[in-house]
Amino acid sequence: MPTTPSPRERTREELLRLIRAGGGVTRADLTRLSGLSRSAVNAAVASLLADQAVTESDTAPKGPGTGSGRPGTRLRANGGPVAGIDFGHNHLHVAIADTTGAVLGDRRVEMDVDLAAEEAMDAAADLLAGLRREHGLEEIEAVVAGIPGPIDIRSGLVQSPTILSGWVGRSPVQELGRRVGVPVHVENDAALGAMGELYAGTGRDHRDFLYVKAAHGIGASLVLDGRLYRGGTGLAGEIGHTNLAGRSELCRCGNRGCLEAVVSMTSVLEQVAHTHPGVPLEEVPLGDAADAVTRRILQESGRVLGHAVSDLCNLVNPTAVIVGGDLGSGNPCFVQGVEEAVRRYALPAMADALVVAPAALGTLAELRGAIELAVRRTGLPAGPK
Repeated sequence: MPTTPSPRERTREELLRLIRAGGGVTRADLTRLSGLSRSAVNAAVASLLADQAVTESDTAPKGPGTGSGRPGTRLRANGGPVAGIDFGHNHLHVAIADTTGAVLGDRRVEMDVDLAAEEAMDAAADLLAGLRREHGLEEIEAVVAGIPGPIDIRSGLVQSPTILSGWVGRSPVQELGRRVGVPVHVENDAALGAMGELYAGTGRDHRDFLYVKAAHGIGASLVLDGRLYRGGTGLAGEIGHTNLAGRSELCRCGNRGCLEAVVSMTSVLEQVAHTHPGVPLEEVPLGDAADAVTRRILQESGRVLGHAVSDLCNLVNPTAVIVGGDLGSGNPCFVQGVEEAVRRYALPAMADALVVAPAALGTLAELRGAIELAVRRTGLPAGPK
């Protein structure tokens, strides 16, 4: 059963991340970069060496006049290929990467993930097996998967009977692990989007930010002081089911007037479709191809989302709101609407210090986050990181 990582495990994770990023760093480098004491760094490094998560080797001997003492040593991370799996509401995307996180190959299919848990997990295992054969990989070190719904970190079970009706009561960790033959770590998809932006996107410049995934559902994740915030039971960020006063749209959760019933990709496309008679829903133009009326619909939808997000900004004081997902990526009018509402409704002192921006990784933020987290899990003990 998943447990909250101890301070000791968090220290190991942070130092392993710095060792991977550095490509060969000294203990003195780790002390400087992490802000930890020398004794704490030495203890964590000793643990990583004992678990063979890292190796230590001498640097070049000191030359004449450079001082006495034994040569310094550099630490390098061990580990092999990893995999990331992104389950969206309407798609499945699988990728494999090397130990540095560089993607070796990926495959994506469109499918109804919400109602077909068995089929989706079978497809993920098949895609991963195909990628391993294609690239001649006998083993995968770690697999991280993102699920578009709430997962209780105490039990590892999917919790909502309405958001992911085909997944409720299931343990994706166990079921995916059995299918792929490798221990699997599972997170909410928006949480992985936040991790992707933290390690490789707009979030690199921020310690405290809110990531919002606006797609066929609306999800969010908080990064506070450089760390993912999951909440007491791992369900933080389910803003899609915030009730909007005066709205009556029916939501799949069974209530009316939920944020995602008003602002999701399906809702926006249905609004735009009214102005494009005869055009199939999947062919309705958005993004750069959008006409003036469509841009106005996108902007107004962004304002609705931004109004809800402004309350969160007042609560946690982030320095950035990063908007991802199908709506947030490639639709500047939507992001503009979010920014307008945040600046209108958030406390001015909060809004003045706030950046509102699209996800730098676009719709790949969740998959990138899965890969980045998988890389950081190689050589670490089991449990959420």
